[in-house]
Amino acid sequence: MILGPLLDQVPLHLLQLVIGVLLLLFGIGWLRKAALRAGGVIPLHDENAIFAKETAGLTAEVERRQTSQDWIAGIAAFKAVLLEGLEVIFIVIAVGAGRGMLWPASLGALAACVLVLVVGAIAHRPLARVPENTLKFGVGVMLSAFGVFWTGEGLGVDWPGHDLALFVFAALFLAAGIMAARMVRQPIREVTP
Repeated sequence: MILGPLLDQVPLHLLQLVIGVLLLLFGIGWLRKAALRAGGVIPLHDENAIFAKETAGLTAEVERRQTSQDWIAGIAAFKAVLLEGLEVIFIVIAVGAGRGMLWPASLGALAACVLVLVVGAIAHRPLARVPENTLKFGVGVMLSAFGVFWTGEGLGVDWPGHDLALFVFAALFLAAGIMAARMVRQPIREVTP
């Protein structure tokens, strides 16, 4: 309630520019690592082994410190979702604040959160079979595409096709990521936990 009126005072183009640059930086980082993993430069992760190792580490920490496992699990979960939560907040603020629609954008973000939780509960087993690097590649492509789009919006660019330009950017980043992975391709190393 306090920040809403203050955010209305921030020019929309400035907000879009800042958030676009942040999304682009996050996206390029994800895409770079995914391309390096796909090219075999960085070893792929075995998520089951990582989960087992983290669980064992948390259990050992609980035994060492004599604290409740719920507290440590809560900290681990907080660390895991902090980045994604910040991205959602940036998007909601960028979409809603400049147009005086902070409440509808916030409700849309809440509805999206609930929808993701429901879909995740239903589809968690099939999604667990999707390779981690494929997911990271997709996230890197999407964040980079949105970053370029919003950076351009913040700079006053009138994109041909308006919002449809996002698909072009996504295709370009996907092609660039695949090309980068092929250029650095090395024999794939062992999976590391």
